[in-house]
Amino acid sequence: MTMDYLYNPYATKRHTAFAKNGMVATSQPLAAQAGIEIMQQGGNAIDTAIATAAALTVVEPTSNGIGGDAFALVWVDHKLHGLNASGPAPQSLTIEQVKAAGHEKMPVHGLTPITVPGVPAAWAELAKKFGKLPLIKSLAPAIRYAEEGYPLTPILGKYWKIAYNRFKEIGTSEEFHAWFETFAPNGRAPEIGEMWRSPDHAETLRLIGESNAEAFYHGELADKIDAFMEKHGGYLRKSDLESYKLEWVTPISTNYRGYDIWEIPPNGQGMITLMGLNILSELPTPIPHDVQSLHNQIEAMKLAFIDGKAFITEQADMPIDYRELLSKAYAEKRVKKIGEHATIPEPLELPTGGTIYLAAADGEGNMVSFIQSNYMGFGSGVVVPGTGIALQNRGADFILEATHPNALKPGKRSYNTIIPGFITKEGQAVGPFGVMGGFMQPQGHLQLAINTIDYQLNPQAALDAPRWQWVEGNKVLVEPEFPNHLAQALARRGHDIQATVDAGSFGRGQIIWRDPKTGVLSGGTESRTDGAIALW
Repeated sequence: MTMDYLYNPYATKRHTAFAKNGMVATSQPLAAQAGIEIMQQGGNAIDTAIATAAALTVVEPTSNGIGGDAFALVWVDHKLHGLNASGPAPQSLTIEQVKAAGHEKMPVHGLTPITVPGVPAAWAELAKKFGKLPLIKSLAPAIRYAEEGYPLTPILGKYWKIAYNRFKEIGTSEEFHAWFETFAPNGRAPEIGEMWRSPDHAETLRLIGESNAEAFYHGELADKIDAFMEKHGGYLRKSDLESYKLEWVTPISTNYRGYDIWEIPPNGQGMITLMGLNILSELPTPIPHDVQSLHNQIEAMKLAFIDGKAFITEQADMPIDYRELLSKAYAEKRVKKIGEHATIPEPLELPTGGTIYLAAADGEGNMVSFIQSNYMGFGSGVVVPGTGIALQNRGADFILEATHPNALKPGKRSYNTIIPGFITKEGQAVGPFGVMGGFMQPQGHLQLAINTIDYQLNPQAALDAPRWQWVEGNKVLVEPEFPNHLAQALARRGHDIQATVDAGSFGRGQIIWRDPKTGVLSGGTESRTDGAIALW
């Protein structure tokens, strides 16, 4: 991969970082440091990823938590492994129950959208299958941060205050009280630079580490979750936790201009990126700062997203085999819909019949692309008292129509927005990459792939480049740094271009690449957040 490491046309005064023995790129400096600390104590990239992920539940609780979902792509021994640790709906949660409670669509907050958390199981399974260290050792930095506290960084403080103001309006009933006790202990959101600690969080992490997550799914923590949910009329039960099983999956990929781009198969939305790249493969190679190239990218992503939202869910419930959506025949059919002007496409006609991301790599060749989330910031807004466990609201994406592919069913996993990415070339690892941020994620993946492969930008420049985000219809958000002449040219083609100063709308990404000849690692971290790279 040819790139100029000194040249960053979108410079943020950060340069691509280099290291030989190890690297962690994530959205919080303390979490990145936790990962390198564990690597220097004998851990590999997998132990490092676990340590970083656990620390992020403490030092970035606005985006993830112990009660969320996780996915991972793990490169070990020249092979890529996929882990799906998303959780299903509780067995007692049905469309009829939700509608009987007065809801016409799935609520976003509260007890109803809570699904089984997969994060603790992901940590334990990764440590067991690929790690070098006991889980409790990898969780030690996170436990220390929770016990001793840490000062809030700027972007963290911003989103913490936004969440506090939101929950102050909607979280007035009793099941939300523990959220305020945990995350607003002084009757307000902590300020930037102010110390925050959570002893309950520390004890929960200790129980998870010492029991290899058994305490969460079968023991003391499961009992506390069960008792709380029963008391307040929630649906999640200990039996749901006891029956939870994560899944090792075969990653899916497409070849884009000589590089294999890898994602997790459905129920995740990663295949939307691959569908978009397949469509673009039918068109001329993108050119930097070119309106036709940008128009093609937006239209390709729009087509892929329309189809993804229509069909992606648990594979057993998809009305079309996902492999058909990744086929050349699909790309050839959909590329015909791209003209000179913006369109609002309909889903493909079928034949009859909220998140944190981290990348980690070590000097042995192991690499991890890892993502975990509570969804929509703090998730459901429900915290189990005395534990620090903030529960996710992933069930908010279920549809309350029995005939819809993503219809709510007991024990079913919903369409999931969080996706880790990975790139290989000719069977060798290039490295992990990802962009967190709801429905921005596949769009961010596509833009990072183009920035890297077509535009040959180095990792930091690829992340710093101004982003666009298709929202709905012909509405496309762009960052203030997006070139004005290109925005105007896209508007003339029918795109509803809207500039926004909210950097959080465009996701937060990380990249680590490995030089196949020397093994040297190069990485970039997100300038739109408190991103950091820790090196060894």
